[in-house]
Amino acid sequence: MTLYRFKSRETGDLVMLKPHGRRILEVLGKDPSGPGIIVPGQMAAAVQALSEAAVAEEAEQKRLKDEAEARGEVPPEFDQVSLRMRSAPFVEMLQRCEEAQVEIVWGV
Repeated sequence: MTLYRFKSRETGDLVMLKPHGRRILEVLGKDPSGPGIIVPGQMAAAVQALSEAAVAEEAEQKRLKDEAEARGEVPPEFDQVSLRMRSAPFVEMLQRCEEAQVEIVWGV
């Protein structure tokens, strides 16, 4: 599988490249190797987990840049699309599906 296709009855399909979809699933504690489901009761916690992971990523990147600058080194470069930006459509999907009380599935 080179793509993840997240599906729900409430939204259109959300398609992500494998590395990005895998990362989001890992943040959510879901097994990225096969099909899966997120039920409405898990969605608020999923939104929170993605938000916390984005904050942690931003803090880690800032720390690494600050340390490199303090040593007089060139700061490291990171992916231009942050986890916060990359997960925004997924967070919206989670929120809409939670409100509609429908699940999100992938790999089916």
